Amino acid sequence: MALGKEGSSFNAELNRLAGTTGKADQGAANTYAGTSGLGVRGALNIKASGSRQPSAYKDLNAICNELASTTGKSAVVALRSINV
Repeated sequence: MALGKEGSSFNAELNRLAGTTGKADQGAANTYAGTSGLGVRGALNIKASGSRQPSAYKDLNAICNELASTTGKSAVVALRSINV
């Protein structure tokens, strides 16, 4: 189990969570969420709640905070706090 590293990029954190390296944001987000063909925001919203409809999708910062069980953090800072 490991947390993200201070100063890491959003892309690096998505790849860390997905267990991948070198994927673009969208590919890493879909791998992490177990989805395919969704945008980053869509994939992360489905990861948080498989039944969430697009009309109820949270914005990027909000969904990353939900996944990390944090509040008020930027998307990348929230993702860094997820232990995998």
